[in-house]
Amino acid sequence: MTPTTYDKALELNLDPEVYGTFAEIGAGQETANWFFRASGTAGLVAKSISAYDMTMSDAIYGRASRYVSAERLAAMLDHEYAILLERLGPKRGKDTTFFAFCNTVRARGWRDAGECHGWLGLRFQIRPGDPPADIILHVRLLDGPATDQMDALGMIGVNLIYAAFRHRRELQGFVEALVENIAPGRVEIDLVKLTGYGYESFDNRRCALQLVESGLTEATMFLPSGEVVQPAEALYRRPVLLLRGSFDPVMNVHLTMLGEARRGFAAALEEQDRGREVLLCEISMDNLLRGHSLDPQGFLDRANALQALGETVLLSRCAEFHRLAGFLNRCTSKPLGIILSIGLLNELFKAKWSAKLAGGLLESFGRLFMNQVVLHVFPWKNRRSGELVTVENFRAPEDCVHLYQYFLDNRRILGIGCEDDELLRHTGRDVCRMIVEGDARWRRLVPPVAWAMAERHAQVSLAPGLGSE
Repeated sequence: MTPTTYDKALELNLDPEVYGTFAEIGAGQETANWFFRASGTAGLVAKSISAYDMTMSDAIYGRASRYVSAERLAAMLDHEYAILLERLGPKRGKDTTFFAFCNTVRARGWRDAGECHGWLGLRFQIRPGDPPADIILHVRLLDGPATDQMDALGMIGVNLIYAAFRHRRELQGFVEALVENIAPGRVEIDLVKLTGYGYESFDNRRCALQLVESGLTEATMFLPSGEVVQPAEALYRRPVLLLRGSFDPVMNVHLTMLGEARRGFAAALEEQDRGREVLLCEISMDNLLRGHSLDPQGFLDRANALQALGETVLLSRCAEFHRLAGFLNRCTSKPLGIILSIGLLNELFKAKWSAKLAGGLLESFGRLFMNQVVLHVFPWKNRRSGELVTVENFRAPEDCVHLYQYFLDNRRILGIGCEDDELLRHTGRDVCRMIVEGDARWRRLVPPVAWAMAERHAQVSLAPGLGSE
């Protein structure tokens, strides 16, 4: 059985090897409160502090441009952990695994309807005397009342400390333990990073993948350097142009789609936004499934190839386009562009993508085009007839012809060109088949940095029932 939050707090209180400090700003001392409620608090808590006043907080941790931020959390961890070791290390350092737990949170305030979120961090030793490791996470608080948000925040804090000392050796167990005893829909954890001693070679993209797979977040994001970032912070007030695909393998046609769409997208931006746009290559979780199981290495291979080309990667569980647009609109108020193929444009008119919406297809498109979303559509060449299918001659379903024309007339759907006929003739599945058959022409269709990845994936992609787009 899953232990309750109270049980976890009590177990840690009674563990003679674990001892540390709590520093919490923004929603009360909700995590420390659980340990004070349980018996044996003196066995775990060395100090608990909350500096709400900005002047007091700055005096302790230094000035900050943003108080609810990863930078502020880092300053708190540095300060609290250093004092802990300085004052208690000589006395009990041989037998104690020290930790400092900190958070900085924006919870619901008086007449406040803004985004409620927070940064939580734990700096801890794996064994007595070890250098420290860090676990950092970002949480969105989705409850309405402040009291409910504070309750959820306290449980996440206890879960984080407990998971660090009890579940750190198994990634899925660790990630899912973060939301134990919290009902679905109350919180979203969209970033977890493990760094420091013991995690020097750990790839935090695996942790981000687990967050999405376990349903703790809708999407996660990686910079070309491989660094995992919180999407809302990285995309804040920046225009976004996103290419949706399976990228199995990454092909030259993907780079052409990005380049062609970017020119038109940038030209339509206001002057102050030009040059600030973010290009994203998005992989849906559905494209990482091999049968019924997830293929983590397949994801890392695709991410490595895209990042080697300087691209930023978004991994999402938003199969429906309107959900993807909703996620991006939450991250930025600036214009959004989504790049897709004619094949995916055709998919948008299928009933299965709006089956769960009361308004059906119209609601699906209404959500998709809310705010400033524009679709940039790449052409397709029919290999049998030689016909080039573009947004102008695309045949929408008979009952949607006028709706499609409305989108064209209002420039919500734009066509992007392609001068290289060869790129339009082949799909990722064709590349995999060429590799298996020893046809060297595939190398003209794939950038060199993705050759090794394409060769590894060829046999798997052509297994029965597992074709790629």
